[in-house]
Amino acid sequence: MKIVILSRDGSLYSCKRLKEAAQRRGHQIDIVDPLSCYMNINCAAPSVHEKGRKLERYDAVIPRIGSAITFYGTAVLRQFEMLGSFPLNTAASIAKARDKLHSLQLLAQQGIDLPVTGFAHRPDDTSDLIEMVGGAPLVVKLVEGTQGIGVVLAETRQAAESVIDAFRGLNAHILVQEYIKEARGADIRCLVIGKRVVAAIERQAKPGEFRSNLHRGGTAKRVTITDQEREVALKAAATLGLCVAGVDILRSDRGPLVMEVNSSPGLEGIESTTGKDIAGMMIEFIERAIARKKS
Repeated sequence: MKIVILSRDGSLYSCKRLKEAAQRRGHQIDIVDPLSCYMNINCAAPSVHEKGRKLERYDAVIPRIGSAITFYGTAVLRQFEMLGSFPLNTAASIAKARDKLHSLQLLAQQGIDLPVTGFAHRPDDTSDLIEMVGGAPLVVKLVEGTQGIGVVLAETRQAAESVIDAFRGLNAHILVQEYIKEARGADIRCLVIGKRVVAAIERQAKPGEFRSNLHRGGTAKRVTITDQEREVALKAAATLGLCVAGVDILRSDRGPLVMEVNSSPGLEGIESTTGKDIAGMMIEFIERAIARKKS
């Protein structure tokens, strides 16, 4: 097979591992920066070009599109889809997952439990917004934030009002969310490929921090998930149409709560923690999908 990875940085761990896994299985694989691509959009002969050349047809495309280039990156991915390449995740599913508000609305619509969440642009009554999610402590998030950036824990009502007012002053879209105290700064990352949770780790925030992101100094260990957590993770990925997803779950007194669904989950933390060849599993999934397509 001919496979292309769409990524701005081919030296990243996830890209290198995917390339190694594909080559080990005898596939040709290229890494292309989506921002270097330009497109001929027409019904007769659509194409993707890069650096003065028309790119060949690829059997499959693996999107590793950063949040900062979601708009253009998904446009390039759609073009590959038009050309008949199998997308590991579609442009439409990535767009849904990247829109935090839309993704939460879709999950809630399907009966998937979440931390109680309020959304506001310029709420006239900050006090009512705080009460709506159960009062302080609460979490305030920028809708456009990633990897824990733009996420603040407000431990008191006064702190919550100050953070909300500050974000409002930035003309930013904000989510105000229930703080799940019993999670104790930990969450579960479930790695979904197709209709399976292939690996799961528990991420624990460092002392004095509530964000469990490994990028922010959190630690990780292998964890055994419950049947309910497995079902929730699979349903969340399917709701957003993702073939590959990192589903982040909080363990609460009322059961598993989906915090976020990541359409481009990093592989380094989960591979190093579990010892599993996640990159190889992703390539195997593509192989099976292409075989079904040809049969």
